[in-house]
Amino acid sequence: MHGHSFRVEVAVEGPLDPARGYLMDYGDIKRLLAPLEAELDHRVLNEVPGLENPTSEMIAKWVWDRLAPALPGLALVTVHETCTSRCEYRG
Repeated sequence: MHGHSFRVEVAVEGPLDPARGYLMDYGDIKRLLAPLEAELDHRVLNEVPGLENPTSEMIAKWVWDRLAPALPGLALVTVHETCTSRCEYRG
C-alpha cells in the first residue's frame, strides 16, 4: 500500500441566471464537498465503505454518487492523482 494526494474538481453545467450572472456560487459547491472531503482526508481509503479498491476512477464515481443528489447540473468529477494523471467521470 502507498499513499497519494488527490485533487478533486467538480464541474456543473446549465443556464446562467441573468440576474446573478452565473450558474452557481462556488461557495455552495464547496459546502457540498466539505463532508466528502472530511470523510476522505487523511484516511486509509481502502477502509472507506465503497472504496475498498480506491483507484482514481472509483474515487470519482464515489464522489459523483454522493454529490449528484444534492448538486443539480453536476456534469463532471475529475480526480487528479498526480500532476499528469487524472480521471474524468460523467456519471
